[in-house]
Amino acid sequence: MRISYDSREWANMYTILYMKADYEPWWKFEGWEAFIQTNETFATEEQFKLALAQKLEHFRLTYDNEATKEGKYWAFWSEDESFYCDACDDDTQVYHGIIAIKSEELK
Repeated sequence: MRISYDSREWANMYTILYMKADYEPWWKFEGWEAFIQTNETFATEEQFKLALAQKLEHFRLTYDNEATKEGKYWAFWSEDESFYCDACDDDTQVYHGIIAIKSEELK
């Protein structure tokens, strides 16, 4: 079944996005969608909450640092994971971001 963004079914679904970028996920700078690594959609809130808990636990065990914002954005990082930014002429931190929202908020 194909679901359009305008359908009622879509509005009642939940989404977990994982993005990897040089900024925390709540900034959503222009073009942020290009940094999305995975996009998982769940039909029920129960499935969504279980998957989110598992994903957050995995990231908490993997990375040294965590920050959260608005109860729907999480950023994880380790000080030793960075890359050289030519434009910045310096090392830039890599962030692993989780965005957990109702699918209708993706519009």
